[in-house]
Amino acid sequence: MAKVAFLGLGVMGFPMAGHLAAAGHDVTVYNRSAAKAADWVSRHGGSAAATPREAASGAEFVMACVGNDDDLRSICLGDDGAFAGMATGAVFVDHTTVSARVTRELAEKAAETGIGYVDGPVSGGQAGAENGQLSVMCGGEQGEFDRAQPVIDAYAKICRLMGPVGAGQTTKMCNQIAIAGLVQALSESLRFAEASGLDIEKVVEVISQGAAGSWQMSNRHKTMAADEFDHGFAVDWMRKDLGICLDAGDDLGVSLPVTALVDQFYKEVQGMGGGRWDTSSLIARLRR
Repeated sequence: MAKVAFLGLGVMGFPMAGHLAAAGHDVTVYNRSAAKAADWVSRHGGSAAATPREAASGAEFVMACVGNDDDLRSICLGDDGAFAGMATGAVFVDHTTVSARVTRELAEKAAETGIGYVDGPVSGGQAGAENGQLSVMCGGEQGEFDRAQPVIDAYAKICRLMGPVGAGQTTKMCNQIAIAGLVQALSESLRFAEASGLDIEKVVEVISQGAAGSWQMSNRHKTMAADEFDHGFAVDWMRKDLGICLDAGDDLGVSLPVTALVDQFYKEVQGMGGGRWDTSSLIARLRR
């Protein structure tokens, strides 16, 4: 069992840190809202710290799951940042979806003081975090990954090293590109079924058994049909991720036309007041 710090207790981080405690690790948490950290401690034990540096002090592994590039920099750098509290040989594992650019920047900063760095963005949404069934795609050195993986396994269904630092974030971009088009196609399919007067349950029962089947179809068709969009990963965060994908595509000279189009559809959902709806809410714009 390891001494672990977990920074960021949002809808993903809160249950992820809980799985670490349940696995027997000695966990110290930090969150910008001290009340959220206190709530976590009341449920899971461990302790809460006032700053990332304090949380990271003495930790063998420091896990982070925050919002974006700027949030990640703010908890890593500066006098109160995690890097200032980490000892040589400790490993920082970032589960935030951020740009590969900031990942490489922070990995270089960590290396200057002998800190290991693994970028490990996750897929599986809030349900995956709560059930300890996340897919974790990592970038970093083999030795640092090998040390961190048994700890990550507390909330992972699969955890793989994809390549050097930044490869985890690039793999997560592949994930978001794939899912954006899939959710739009599913939304159109369900809306078409509705307009045709078909029984959606019967439609899904049949087509999910063939080539059209997907996790989204099996797990979200009921809530999409019922206009219920409170099941995890928010549209605001998806637009952040798709922006990272599109910027990276420009840098690579790779055309992402479907991703760009779906990003604009999510912008429409934001305009409908759906910024905090989950990503399956694409169907809502088709019903206007």
